[in-house]
Amino acid sequence: MLFNAQEDKKHFGIDVNNFHGSILKHNPDISHLITGHPSGIILSFQQKTFGDKEWQRLYNNPDYGVSFIYQDMDNEYLGEHLGVFLHYNFYFFNRLLFLRIGQGMSYATRPYDEDSNFRNIAYGTHLQSASYALLNFKKENLLDRLGLQAGLGVVHYSNGNSKAPNKSTNTLFLNAGITYSLDHYETEYPPKEKKLVKKTEPVGYGFIFRSGVNESDVVGSGRFPFYTVGGFIDKRFNKKGAVHLGAEVFFSRALERYIYFRSVGGFDDGTTGDEDAKRVGMFLGHELRVNKISVLTQLGYYVYYPYDFEGRTYLRAGLQCYFTKNIFGSFTVRSHAAKAEVMEFSIGYRF
Repeated sequence: MLFNAQEDKKHFGIDVNNFHGSILKHNPDISHLITGHPSGIILSFQQKTFGDKEWQRLYNNPDYGVSFIYQDMDNEYLGEHLGVFLHYNFYFFNRLLFLRIGQGMSYATRPYDEDSNFRNIAYGTHLQSASYALLNFKKENLLDRLGLQAGLGVVHYSNGNSKAPNKSTNTLFLNAGITYSLDHYETEYPPKEKKLVKKTEPVGYGFIFRSGVNESDVVGSGRFPFYTVGGFIDKRFNKKGAVHLGAEVFFSRALERYIYFRSVGGFDDGTTGDEDAKRVGMFLGHELRVNKISVLTQLGYYVYYPYDFEGRTYLRAGLQCYFTKNIFGSFTVRSHAAKAEVMEFSIGYRF
């Protein structure tokens, strides 16, 4: 039957995809780990949306759901990955093309071990932060409830330097698979809401606290907590997005330990051990709202930078969730170019 956006219907589907690809050499240090062609399976379960809520119409009625990925890295030192993800499917060209973005965690079966697996400098821990993306053509209900999809994707594994070593991997792959609709009826999607109404909210402001654990690049130097305290102002300019400007202070025990290591290790680089490990940064960023979830991207610069460590500019990217109108939490990775320094777990309040 046909139904419109006003009817409160739930429609679910699954898809199963096989993929085959290659590890990208984003860092020459992992060259010895690129010996084969990783392959695996992506199993996904998702709920469709039909414009019942405004955010669905703004994003052309996306799907959202859960994915499971099994990947054989085709290298004896890298082992295998088992990952669980939350994902969105965003549709284009009359819903024949979709972009999937997934974020989750993965279990690496063979991480670095100084005795039994010292060649695996890509993963320092079993548990990894993981993300993946698909760009696929899809045609549903070709044969009753069965459909087909195919395209390309990329999957990234990294522990965000929570423990060294952490060179990470990125696998570029081709995939193909089948889709299956759990409900048997035709659907009628409302048109995408093209006009973005400007938000009339005044400039907001708030505070945020970030923390986690990390280790310097010196293997075995120890995992230590870090703390970041910051404030920001933001302006929501439409129903999808906002820009923000902020300042933050970084306290890093791992950097303190690294400074001490450089001072006593005979490196003759001028490190005395008395250098201040604190840093102060200013950042400019963007927030893309999708329902209660936001995608964060920020570019920062250390205005107080007493010890040279990885460079003065930094990037932050991740997801933010609004628990209430004012209280939010986020999971982000802060990096210097392509090199991650920390995975951050944050809590904040916006006035």
